[in-house]
Amino acid sequence: MREASNPQGPNYVTDITDAANRIKAADRILVIGCSGGGKSTFSQIVAAHFDLQYISVDRDILWLPGWVQRDKEEQRTLTAAMTSAERWVMDGTSPSTFDIRLPRTDIVVWVRMSRRVCLLGVTTRWLRWLGRTRPEMAPGCPEKLDWEFLRFIWTFENRFSPRIVAALVEDGPNVPVFQLKSRRQMGVLLDLIGAPA
Repeated sequence: MREASNPQGPNYVTDITDAANRIKAADRILVIGCSGGGKSTFSQIVAAHFDLQYISVDRDILWLPGWVQRDKEEQRTLTAAMTSAERWVMDGTSPSTFDIRLPRTDIVVWVRMSRRVCLLGVTTRWLRWLGRTRPEMAPGCPEKLDWEFLRFIWTFENRFSPRIVAALVEDGPNVPVFQLKSRRQMGVLLDLIGAPA
């Protein structure tokens, strides 16, 4: 299996067939990336296909009804409890808990789509779920779209990706990381693992 190991960066896996084989063998998969990139959809497909528990950081850890964030210590306690399970797919970025999650992770899939793809994704999602709460979100948090959220997506790559890279290196230097950079590539990966898109 080929991987590009760089002491200055994450343990990137660059071959998609290698990534597919690692996912097939994995018990615990962490899926990260910007909102709207498709990480929740990908995570749920993989979880269903391999009969893994699906954990949504947004739904199960981060948010309370009315878009209120849980206390940081409670988030960490819940994260530790959920990652202690034997088999899961965890959907959510939150580098502040990488120190808990990465040591339990077999592979990270970083859904690293362009700003355009992410903005289109959240807009489409907002229209689909307008006034309702989608299944991967906490109860009482109906779908919303505002300028703050759009700005978060627009600046995600420049502002947040360096923090993700640093956290991957610090908390999981030996955990393989595969980056998905297009919808087409995501489709190919799902085909390779035998999961229907």
